[in-house]
Amino acid sequence: LQDSRNFGWELSDEIGFNWKKLLHNKTQEIIRLNGIYKRLLSNAGVTMFEGEGKLIDAHLVEVTQPDGTAKQYSAKHILIATGSRAQLVNIPGKELAITSDEALSLDELPKRAVILGGGYIAVEFASIWRGMGAEVDLFYRKELPLRGFDDEMRAVVAKNLEGRGIRLHPGTNLSELRQSGDGIRVLTDHGDQITTDVVLFATGRLPNTKRLNLQAVGVEVDKTGAVKVDEYSRTTVPNIWAVGDVTNRINLTPVALMEGTCFSKTVFGGQPTKPDYINVPCAVFCIPPLSVVGLNEQQALEQTKSDILVYTSSFNPMKNTISGRQEKTTMKLVVDAETDEVLGASMCGPDAPEIMQGIAVALKCGATKAQFDSTVGIHPSAAEEFVTMRSITRCVAAGTKLKTNL
Repeated sequence: LQDSRNFGWELSDEIGFNWKKLLHNKTQEIIRLNGIYKRLLSNAGVTMFEGEGKLIDAHLVEVTQPDGTAKQYSAKHILIATGSRAQLVNIPGKELAITSDEALSLDELPKRAVILGGGYIAVEFASIWRGMGAEVDLFYRKELPLRGFDDEMRAVVAKNLEGRGIRLHPGTNLSELRQSGDGIRVLTDHGDQITTDVVLFATGRLPNTKRLNLQAVGVEVDKTGAVKVDEYSRTTVPNIWAVGDVTNRINLTPVALMEGTCFSKTVFGGQPTKPDYINVPCAVFCIPPLSVVGLNEQQALEQTKSDILVYTSSFNPMKNTISGRQEKTTMKLVVDAETDEVLGASMCGPDAPEIMQGIAVALKCGATKAQFDSTVGIHPSAAEEFVTMRSITRCVAAGTKLKTNL
């Protein structure tokens, strides 16, 4: 709405937003999707039991139904796919905070929001609430958000968040929450105080294993509660398997689907198949989004013995040059200097996830920088920049240690 003015649209300043209508439509869409999945299961001949399940022994599952009655079911194979759950940080007043489970079910759109965390969920909800007009303060422990991503791209995301009006508080934790007359009083470990309408804890998720009775039947878990599995997703009990976030490998929905497919091929298809975690693309849906595939610069230096060539490009998308929005798109390629293979690609800018899905196919096929260069671009598009980056930004010698305390 802001950017449209320079495209010639003359809008009234009185623009309304109906939060409850959005929530209603969101809920209806979830109900619709749930119905589709239930029909898919039913049409495939799957028998469904709704309730809380736990293991009794290696072949027996007990399900407590909503009315409190319990039934037991036996099977040759058992697959654990219970996902993960949000967690509350253990500080005084934590009961005043919410998690992502409740964030899109609030009765009223908050005018002020404090978010604790620097990962996917934290920066995405910061973007959502700020985009709807709320004042947003984002607190995280490191120097930059999105730990584990390429440091250069993390800095771009941080700059974009600030450019959108989100107040960043790096290197800062929350120490206490207090209810006050005008909202929730938030205290930090630096001695600062801020008053807000809602506090969102987005400090990661834990594998959902606490009530499954796993240890009693010999299924081992790690210190976070994640189920230990081998490369075929088999647990420490030979006929019990686990896939998805409950195993804490790569916690993405499409990865869980891949693991489930490999499980099916291995156990029922006669085709022992391992999940392939090489060049898994992902996206962070902040505004504008960040999307990556392959190795970041630090990972490339750690995992290859060759020098690394880095190509970067930062530019104003055409939409931003007309609207006047000062927000650049940034792209990056990491290349093995010896083999010319493209090891990783990153992009922060509009449509990054849509573009990166195609780049992921190229990396999966082992594309070289020369092949990128010989590909004709689509003009005018942001995506064409990936096949026109000719100048090396820098060459990093093998064995170089990059700064990693961000």
